[in-house]
Amino acid sequence: MSTSDTIHLPSIRQLAFGAVPRLIEGVLIPTAMFLLLFNIFGVGAAILGSLTWSTSVIVVRKSLGRRIPALVFVGLGVLLIRTILALATGSSFLYFIQPTLGAGVIGVVIIASALLGRPVVLKIARDFCPLPVDSLSNPHLRRYFLGISFLWGSTQLLNSAITLWLLITQSVSTYVISRAAMSWSLSVFAVAVTVVWFIRMSRRHELYPAALIPITVA
Repeated sequence: MSTSDTIHLPSIRQLAFGAVPRLIEGVLIPTAMFLLLFNIFGVGAAILGSLTWSTSVIVVRKSLGRRIPALVFVGLGVLLIRTILALATGSSFLYFIQPTLGAGVIGVVIIASALLGRPVVLKIARDFCPLPVDSLSNPHLRRYFLGISFLWGSTQLLNSAITLWLLITQSVSTYVISRAAMSWSLSVFAVAVTVVWFIRMSRRHELYPAALIPITVA
């Protein structure tokens, strides 16, 4: 790892403030819209409302000239398929089961990649930070990425298991609220552990003088 490799990471406070708009846009508004439409017009209107909201968010971002990752369009495509399938069958269970199973599959993939010694979380991390190509050659960074792979993989599996239980045992309204709260709580926990773990690891092993800029916690 050369001394010219430098990682610029935001502070925890910046991460927290940056998450607020995503929480409002991706969880609070669509959840409230779904429940409102569901209780007034039924599950079909609620499902169409979710698709309309997701589409409008992308349209607004595009009109503002913001970059839209390809995965966002993939997610919209999957949502469209879920919507068509649910409306065609009249089954809300089929609408909600896909993201539930998807979380489980993601968890298995993350853990499997760590067991194979090629953690997929490292590839994801490179989309946000300019990590050196030879990151896994450093034993401390290697243990870190393997560790957070098991953390995120286990989180996704737990998310899938709890969500499936909620889907089977609870009403639609209870499921929607509980799933949103539980999923975000698990994500916030995993992000907090990931960031704090990285800070302590980098400082304990004095990685930042050569390759990392110390992260401001305040």
